[in-house]
Amino acid sequence: MRAVIVYESMYGNTRAIADAIGAGLRAAGDVRVVPVAEAGPGLLGQADLVVVGGPTHAHSMSRPATRTAAMEASQKAGSQLRPDPAASGPGVRDWLGAMGQVDAACAAFDTRMAGPAVLTGRASKGIASLLQRHGLTALASPESFLVTKANELCPGQAERAREWGALLAQRLLAEGSPARVRRAEPA
Repeated sequence: MRAVIVYESMYGNTRAIADAIGAGLRAAGDVRVVPVAEAGPGLLGQADLVVVGGPTHAHSMSRPATRTAAMEASQKAGSQLRPDPAASGPGVRDWLGAMGQVDAACAAFDTRMAGPAVLTGRASKGIASLLQRHGLTALASPESFLVTKANELCPGQAERAREWGALLAQRLLAEGSPARVRRAEPA
């Protein structure tokens, strides 16, 4: 199994979740975890599973304006926020907008403030919808991982992400990737 995890992270929480999902997937095969800026078209070509995640900004995926605001917040005097090394790159929404068709299974995740999704929003639902428009087949429902008001992962979220990664691996191995199933069908 080959899996690619593509993430957008402003302050490191989404990157930490992507790494934890990757750790859960690694027992089942080859896994690459990359920021959006490094996720070129060739990377997805041989993937059996593509997992994409980003932070929830203004109830959905980030936009250029919300990414700019996040960077500005980290630069204010007294701010404890530290930008992720890849934070100045493109966002998941932009990347998905330019993505071609991909023949693989997929899963989507987000990081968001703890609280009811109706109040916080969920970027993962929009990510999942766009992945499916690009030909990918959903392997799991979109998943959210929670952060505190102090912008730290809530307790247990990294472990939950590892478990979710392991669950994705189990499902993929049991069901087979869409691409692998189609390649095995008689002509």
